[in-house]
Amino acid sequence: MALADSVPGVSGGMIAFVMGFYDDFIGAIHDVLFASVAKKKSALYLVKLGCGWIVGMGLAACILSSLFERHIYLVSSLFIGFILGSIPFVIGDEFTALKNIAKGWLFLLLGVLFVIGITYLNRKVGSQRIDLNQLSLPLIVRLFLVGMIAISAMFLPGISGSTILLIFGCYIPVIHAIKNVLTLHFNTLPALMIIGIGILFGAISVVKLIQFCLAKYRTQTMYLILDMMLGSHVAIWQDPCTLVLTQPALSLQSFHLLSALFGMALVLGLHKLQKDCD
Repeated sequence: MALADSVPGVSGGMIAFVMGFYDDFIGAIHDVLFASVAKKKSALYLVKLGCGWIVGMGLAACILSSLFERHIYLVSSLFIGFILGSIPFVIGDEFTALKNIAKGWLFLLLGVLFVIGITYLNRKVGSQRIDLNQLSLPLIVRLFLVGMIAISAMFLPGISGSTILLIFGCYIPVIHAIKNVLTLHFNTLPALMIIGIGILFGAISVVKLIQFCLAKYRTQTMYLILDMMLGSHVAIWQDPCTLVLTQPALSLQSFHLLSALFGMALVLGLHKLQKDCD
């Protein structure tokens, strides 16, 4: 999930959805924050998941950030294959909810338009840069809002929190700030703590809404999620445009077919692993 969250255009929530534990993930957060029972079990579940997320984000900050810069077309092709390979499993697992097209057609459109709109904003303002070493009141407010909105996006399959960071001009500074802290340079730690507080408020505000939608309006929610996954391809094709050294958008010439096929094989393996664990 963390490796996916670190890539603009791909969501950790999508990984949870493909692996079949999205409902459990959202339900555990809801129980810890709002339920009066099952808190201990849910908290233990989130601690295990959180440990893996921290390791993944550490790897992303230390290793994958340079990989994205140097081999963006390879990575983008990989995630396109991953998402394309995921869609048949999502449809199969949620066929009961998705077969009611009459309830879902509007959300079919909204999901794609939402992701395309986010991608458009990303291209317009994503290149703005900030300095996390120099905190000011406007920057503190901005970082708090970024954390709150980014974690909300991470919970939703199809929209990455990294895309939100790009839109606010925070993606590269935050990746570098995490890398600095991991290498015991703590000058950007206060900025990361402010983002963390925003993440906490965002989690509290959005998880109850997602839980309610999954329980009461599952058909509409599944159509929205599925189409956000489809729409995320637009964001991934545009990922090279968001680099510090801007590259042309992914094209048929720069697309890596073998990398995409590997992504499809990877999601097949993950889905098989999930079924074996069940």
